[in-house]
Formats: sequence, C-alpha cells, structure tokens
Amino acid sequence: MRLVEPKVFLFGETRIIEEGLQAFLDHIGASDWTSDAPTDSEKVIEVMGRLCYRSWRPGMNPNVTKVRTENADYMDNILDVKHGSVLEHCFLNFIFADVSRVFTHELVRHRVGTAISQESLRFVRLDDLGLWAPTVIREDDKAMTIFKETFSMLEKLQLKLADHFRLDDEGVKFKYKKIVTSAMRRIAPIGLATNIGWSVNPRTLRHVIEMRTAPGAEEEIRLVFGKVAEIVRARYPNLFGDYTIEVVDGLPWYKTENTKV
Repeated sequence: MRLVEPKVFLFGETRIIEEGLQAFLDHIGASDWTSDAPTDSEKVIEVMGRLCYRSWRPGMNPNVTKVRTENADYMDNILDVKHGSVLEHCFLNFIFADVSRVFTHELVRHRVGTAISQESLRFVRLDDLGLWAPTVIREDDKAMTIFKETFSMLEKLQLKLADHFRLDDEGVKFKYKKIVTSAMRRIAPIGLATNIGWSVNPRTLRHVIEMRTAPGAEEEIRLVFGKVAEIVRARYPNLFGDYTIEVVDGLPWYKTENTKV
C-alpha cells in the first residue's frame, strides 16, 4: 500500500497543417491572412469562426465592414456571444494518473465531446494498491489508520489469490490470467489509484471546469480539475483566460461570466 497524489499530464493537442490552411486561404482570396494565436488550438478555433462569417478581412463579406485582427479579441468575442460550436474543432489530450475509481466514475459521466481510455483491471493485476485520502480522513488519525489497514489487507488478498491460482507459474496462459485477474478485482477498493486517458474539446472542458471546481463537487475531482484549469489557463490564455479564481476549502474554484459557451 502506498499513498499517492492525483496528477495531471497534458500530452497532446490539435496541430494545424499549415500547407492545407494556406491552400484554403489561397482558394478564397485571403492569402495574406495571418493570426497571432499563441497555440494551434486557438488558431483552429479562429479559423473556423472566421469561416462562418467570411471575416478574413473587411469587404470579403459585404455585411462585414471591420474585423477583429488579434486572436485575443477574436476569442473574447466568441466567448461573449457564446459561439461555442467552433470550440469543438480541436482536442486536448490528458492523462490523469493516480486518481481513484471514485474519480473516474464521476469523470465518465461527461461523455459529450470526450474520448476515454482507462487502465483495465481485467488485464492489469493489482499487487500494489495506491491510496489518496480525502481531507476528512487525512485530518483524523484513527480514520487514516483504518484506511491504511484496509488497503493493506485488500492488497494482501490480491497477492494471496494470485498465489492461490499460481498466476506466476511458468506456462500459465494469458487468457487464464485475464479470467482470474478480472475476478480478483471484485474485492479491490473503489478508492484504489488508477490511470485514465481523457481527450476533450475546449467547449466541453470549459463546462467541466466550471462544474467540477465548484465547491459542491467531490473533493478529488475538484483537486484534479483545479490542476487542469491551471494548465490550460497558462497554455491557452486566449481560450481560458476569462476565468477568475476563488479559493474555497483550500481548493480553487474557477468561475467565468461566459458560462456554458
């Protein structure tokens, strides 16, 4: 049994194929259009928004006599008018590590605009249980002792069953190991540490940040999405820079006037 801390890794994001974008701009007669977007993700959103209104420069659409030339201003307007559909065109790829199954059961309820790949306990045998304890447990010595003792006992049961079924004997087929491992996970605690991959478009992510850093959310998911918000706010300033932060019960609550874009 080991104590863990939930971790957030942003490891992928949408990338623009510059020659493809330039070919389109040449096609529509906007070859000289450029963007000062700090990331490809924010540039993708700007491109899709300008496509909707043909707002590459004044006059291309007779109804448009002036355009916002800076990505920051453009994104501010997108958020203000809630043109949220253009935020769905790029994806951010996260891995949440050492999070509990309590956390993942709540995370997967957010399905629209996401893709999910979770560590499978049919295949991954449990032999070293990780534990993250909520504040109400950590601050109570007796409760923390109960948590640790329970996790240690359940870890020993996993090892005892693996030994009983002789899973490490030479020649044991993987198919058999999978069947037994799947059965053994039924006595694993829902609070055990696991890993999950989560890809999401920014429209959905903005909503989840608002929902899951709010004081009424469960502590672990507030902790994780506070970390997510910190990462995306720094990397995509024009897309997530409209949030303000209020600390409640030691955790950040990310709030914005541009709710449910």
